[in-house]
Amino acid sequence: MSDWLSYTLSDFLLFSPRTYYRLFEIYNLAIWPMQLAALGLGLAVLALWLRRGVWHGRAIAAILAAGWLWVAGAFLLARYDTINWAAKYVAVGFALQALLLAWAGLVRDRIRPSPPANAAGWGGLAVFVFALAVQPLAAPLLGRDWTQVELFGVAPDPTAVATLGLLAAARAPRWLLVLPALWCAITGVTLWTMAAPDALATPVVALLALILAVWSSRRGAA
Repeated sequence: MSDWLSYTLSDFLLFSPRTYYRLFEIYNLAIWPMQLAALGLGLAVLALWLRRGVWHGRAIAAILAAGWLWVAGAFLLARYDTINWAAKYVAVGFALQALLLAWAGLVRDRIRPSPPANAAGWGGLAVFVFALAVQPLAAPLLGRDWTQVELFGVAPDPTAVATLGLLAAARAPRWLLVLPALWCAITGVTLWTMAAPDALATPVVALLALILAVWSSRRGAA
């Protein structure tokens, strides 16, 4: 028992920080210019969000679902699984989230974002913009190469955070928040174990989105 108590989280880490960030570099070079398409789709979500339309919710759900499915296959299974044996199980969760978004948004039309009109709306929009435009700057701002950037739609962290921000401000089933929030907690622990300076960014912003979602739900029920 005493031997187990001597272990720290870093003892269970399967890769070094250098290997982890190098993985993103290899991945980004391999999928180029998909990043441009992902950025365009992120801006499309933002435009659809700010302009109310009868079909906008379905279009947004389709884009989010495509992003989650892409990350599941192209990053988690094809790349992350080479350094982390648990990645294949995480990929199942990402694929499941894609299916849930498609079911709730495309089939049942239950994801209906509306232009920001209150604290939850503006807060959710701020979280989404953070994931789309601020979170990718972590790599260059922290001294890593631009090739290691993480973008919405092709990398897991900004995809999960952006989804939480949108769902927090939308009229949507709250169970759609579970898997994105779970991933944000997992990545927070991973980055904390690696002593990454931005380790708390993703889980803290995700927590903010969850608080906004709860507040919005209670306000709607009042």
